[in-house]
Amino acid sequence: MYIIKKPIPGFENINNANFKQIDENFAVLQIGDYVFTLINPFALIPDYSFEIPADVKVLLDISENNPPFVYCNLIKKEPFTESIVNFKAPILLNPKNNTLAQVVLDEYGYGKLKDFIKE
Repeated sequence: MYIIKKPIPGFENINNANFKQIDENFAVLQIGDYVFTLINPFALIPDYSFEIPADVKVLLDISENNPPFVYCNLIKKEPFTESIVNFKAPILLNPKNNTLAQVVLDEYGYGKLKDFIKE
C-alpha cells in the first residue's frame, strides 16, 4: 500500500493506492476501484527527464541518493501498439517509504506506443 502524498487529479479524495511491478517496463496501480497500467518511460524515451518539483521531493523524501521510480499511464487500445502513453503526468514512487505523487509537466505530451517501437 502506497500513501498518495499529493492528490492525483480526479482522485483527490483517495489517499492510498496499491502498486505492483510486473517487470522492468510495466506495473499496475490501483486507486480506489480503478486499475491503471503503467509503463517505464525510459524504455521508450531513454533521455526522458524533468525537474522534480521541490514540494514533491520533500513529500516523497526524494534525493540524489534516493531517486524515485517513474512510470507513465498507458491507455490501452487494440491493437496494443495503438495504446497511448501519458508522458505529461508521470507517477513518482518512493518504495523505501511507500509514498507516491503525480506531477504534471509542461515539456511532454502524449504518444502512441507504436511511435516508440523499433521494428
